[in-house]
Amino acid sequence: MSRLAAGFVLATLVVPAAAGQAAQPADECLMLSYFVGNGEDGLHLAHSRDGLRWKALAGGRSLLRPTVGRDRLMRDPSIARGPDGTFHMVWTTSWNERIIGYARSEDLVHWSPQRAIPVMMHEPTARNSWAPELFYDQPSGQFLIIWSTTIPGRFPQTGGSSESDYNHRVYCTQTADFEAFTPTRLLFDPGYNVIDGFLAAAGEEYLLFFKDETLKPQPRKVILMATAEKLLGPYTRPTEPISPRDWIEGPSAIRIGDRWFVYFDCYRRHRYGAATSTDLERWTDVTDKLVVPAGTRHGTVFRVDRETRERLLAVGG
Repeated sequence: MSRLAAGFVLATLVVPAAAGQAAQPADECLMLSYFVGNGEDGLHLAHSRDGLRWKALAGGRSLLRPTVGRDRLMRDPSIARGPDGTFHMVWTTSWNERIIGYARSEDLVHWSPQRAIPVMMHEPTARNSWAPELFYDQPSGQFLIIWSTTIPGRFPQTGGSSESDYNHRVYCTQTADFEAFTPTRLLFDPGYNVIDGFLAAAGEEYLLFFKDETLKPQPRKVILMATAEKLLGPYTRPTEPISPRDWIEGPSAIRIGDRWFVYFDCYRRHRYGAATSTDLERWTDVTDKLVVPAGTRHGTVFRVDRETRERLLAVGG
């Protein structure tokens, strides 16, 4: 069995809900924050009831244009809601900067002034801060921000294994208020080049989805999952990819009823993809059943209440 096929089991899409596990609550809706093109025009949102059929909000228009960073981009927008109901968003501002963008909103329509979080400014040779993701950890009452960075000379054993001499690992910082941050630290080093980390909680376990960014000596470019008992790890070394597709990136995961959905950007195919699982071990590719707005890139899935959804629908779309 090939590396890409191992651990992947084809199954029908519809899976009966297990006892005690509800379907998507009637008063909640799924949202997807994403960008199009190179991220020049900013934040896009789509909504869904079932996790498979997504429709753009605001008629597909941008809901927030970027003002932070050298290149004024808003790539990889990640949104998470805090315990007070406030939405927080982080994003990639540039291909080669040591900051990430940040803004907050009460309703996903009106946003605070944008500002930069200097996550890697203490590393003078750091090349980038890519694909930040937000995760709110209830036990600690803290947000964890994770992202990928290349620091030349670090991890020399995998130097030259990717495009343009990038050699990423996943870094993190914690904050309760987006004013004070813990010192940046290394979160995940599986022994190879990794980007696009995404965190989720499953009971008392933490799940870290990520992309193996290895190009040489043989391309991998697949999504894998590692687990940990503590938020800051250590995270296990993953086994097999969650999907048979390669050249994919930007994973985002959420549980809907008794199934986990993992979404990803099939960037070489110019389309979006997804896989589902009931046990986080055997995955079903549902890409052919997925409908997303044209041009969707690197989205983050999250939940909103019905009031927020109705307010966004009133904007148009």
